[in-house]
Amino acid sequence: MQDNATEVTAAGIARLAGVGRAAVSNWRRRHADFPKPVGGTEASPAFALAEVESWLRRQGKLAEVPLRERVWQQLVGHPEGPATALVHAGCVLLLIHDRPTVWLELGAVSDERVAARLPAELEQVIAPRFGAVGKRGVHSSPAVRGVHTGAVAQGVHSAAGVRGVHTPPGGRGGVAVNEPQSVNAPGAVNSPADVHASPPASGVYSTPSASGVHTAPAPPGVHSPPGVHSTPAASGVHAAPPVNVAPAAPAAPAVTTPTGPQLLPSVPLLRGVAELAAEMGARQAYEFLVGRHLDANPRQYTLTPAEPARLMGELAGPARTVLDPACGTGALLRAVPVPGAREVERDDSERELYGQDSAPELAALTALRLALQGRSVVRTAVGDTLRGDAYPGLRADVVLCHPPFNERNWGHDELAYDARWEYGFPARNESELAWVQHALARLRDGGTAVLLMPPAAASRRSGRRIRADLLRRGALRAVIALPVGAAPPYNIPLHLWVLRRPDKASAQPEVLLVDTGTVAEHSGQGGRGGLDWEAVRAAVLDAWRPFERAGTAVEQPGVARSVPVIELLDDDVDLAPARHLPPATVGDSEHLSDVREQLGETLRLTADLTPPAPAAPAGPPEAGRPGRWPLITIGELARGGALVMRTGGNGGNARVPVLTDSDVLAGTAPSGTLPESDEEAVRVAAGDVVVPVLGGGSVARVVDDATAGAVLGRSLVLLRPDPAALDPWFLAGFLRGSANNRQASSYASTATRLDVRRLQLPRLPLPEQRRYGTRFRALAEFEEALRHANRLGGQLVRGMYDGLTDGSVAPD
Repeated sequence: MQDNATEVTAAGIARLAGVGRAAVSNWRRRHADFPKPVGGTEASPAFALAEVESWLRRQGKLAEVPLRERVWQQLVGHPEGPATALVHAGCVLLLIHDRPTVWLELGAVSDERVAARLPAELEQVIAPRFGAVGKRGVHSSPAVRGVHTGAVAQGVHSAAGVRGVHTPPGGRGGVAVNEPQSVNAPGAVNSPADVHASPPASGVYSTPSASGVHTAPAPPGVHSPPGVHSTPAASGVHAAPPVNVAPAAPAAPAVTTPTGPQLLPSVPLLRGVAELAAEMGARQAYEFLVGRHLDANPRQYTLTPAEPARLMGELAGPARTVLDPACGTGALLRAVPVPGAREVERDDSERELYGQDSAPELAALTALRLALQGRSVVRTAVGDTLRGDAYPGLRADVVLCHPPFNERNWGHDELAYDARWEYGFPARNESELAWVQHALARLRDGGTAVLLMPPAAASRRSGRRIRADLLRRGALRAVIALPVGAAPPYNIPLHLWVLRRPDKASAQPEVLLVDTGTVAEHSGQGGRGGLDWEAVRAAVLDAWRPFERAGTAVEQPGVARSVPVIELLDDDVDLAPARHLPPATVGDSEHLSDVREQLGETLRLTADLTPPAPAAPAGPPEAGRPGRWPLITIGELARGGALVMRTGGNGGNARVPVLTDSDVLAGTAPSGTLPESDEEAVRVAAGDVVVPVLGGGSVARVVDDATAGAVLGRSLVLLRPDPAALDPWFLAGFLRGSANNRQASSYASTATRLDVRRLQLPRLPLPEQRRYGTRFRALAEFEEALRHANRLGGQLVRGMYDGLTDGSVAPD
């Protein structure tokens, strides 16, 4: 059953029919019976999904539309917006997951009866899973339908807005796929002027909370935690003058049971969601929808990669009570291991997961995702953690957090006498140290906290007194520098701080300092999407686990060192790992001798591979010139079936290595990652030719057996030649011609872009192609030998400089 109110854009119609947007424009012009727009704008009209599907079916253009695509279009076109649709879908998927027979009965009745009966059935699942719906003295109205706001000041009511609500300051979080979180705090005195609207999801607007009191847009520079950065609030939202209010009341649950009238517009979507659950499982269906929503709104959410979340969970260790005070979509809460000997034996039914976020839709999504993942007790709340903590009495085993960076409006003026500042009152520009102390305040004695921090927090002079007290009292256990590109913002090397609430004083306290930037350098993989995460993870855990057991660790030059606290307590209390680690042993004479020997062997090989002097072509002077050969373009070859042409995608299976354009340019192994999604990934096979389309370089790489099976990354085009028609080395060699690349490139924008279809090849018989292919293959081997020699030469030079300057190598 389809909902006439559900709308779809031209791009959505193109996906439904499996065509480009230009085809949809042509249909609108050529077919008088094409459905008329029912909404949107003149530039981007919206159409009724039911009418579009009916028209496509009559035209024979709706042959095999996957169920997941139809459900996604219903969700996007939901009249209350995708955020509301996702919450309703999550509630029903949880009902299907916990009580499958109930939905089987409901699915057979009319939409009106489903909407009337569903709230009572949902209450039987939601109340036990997420706690009681509200508390005495707290007045909250739904922000997203079925989602309650939290941390509302006593006596101040949130006004129900246009699919929205008054919400406290924003936050951020993290997504498995990679995700977001929030800025928040306990029983504090708030003034509405200091409370900012959290980023509204599509279709959700911030509205006045009390008469005359309006939410203000988040200030510049406010980020969201583990993975999701909040966007500014809707335009036209203003801050009211400061008003004295009572201390914040307890936050309300993030998920409450929606009413029948709220559910009625969602029933057609819910039927489709139930079908999707039957096809792929309730949890997988919700992960697909949430992941698709986050990917479709990149400006609204900045996803945190799964690998940093996994590393933070491993540093914290198994736990039964876990808190993320800036939870976003719950990536970090999902990353903490469950106590148990083996994965198959682990029972999470006794585990308690707590989260808080200022964005109502994110707090609700976190709760629903966690509930569908296992049997843990889940409690998520909406509110500003630093100003209105939802769990002031909690003492967790583990706290994980990716706080907002460079937040100046974190509550400095209101929270001066807060009991959490055991280690010193944070300066206005030290919001990250406020989050550190909040995490410590919510830990039990001996509990562990892991926070993702900006590198400036380890060295800013304004925070040196707090850092010093954290060291003296044994609360700070480790500072770990991640490589550039590990997590957003991708242009700086973020730090992990591992903290422990002191339960006993150490006689000779030490702090573990780790720098994984050198690990990424040595692996030859750096930058966004190009990190060797296994090497980074191994380096961190190999240093942390012995230190965790014994309080000290074996020094690894350039990578890790256990530093006595007394050495760090100087005027600056600078905790940047690179400042305290001895240089790597590249200057060791024995090591340098090995490098020199390898370089000599590589140079000898390079000499053997040096191509002979080119010979003049046989025959008449003009006969052998490429310009005189009959030429054919790649586009013509693709249309004729001599090769298949594919482009890299934006998602796939996150566990498969991705061949990036950087890998192709550098000649290295696949090193990238893509967001995990339901999108079908393009796998490369031996003999394929891969061409980067950005940057203006003349590069083409033939895939070998070692690279086969990797996923094709963005900004790459794959050419799969028919072996009976084209030799792959001949194809790759002629594609690298400078003149060929110039005539096929576009220079209209700041970045040169190659149109692979316009590249040309000479029409030559297969035996002649193989003659050229043999020579091109020899050139590729020579090029790789030169690359290897260059890497070894650079390592030798750097080692000699380091050895001479630190005294490990003599000058004669």
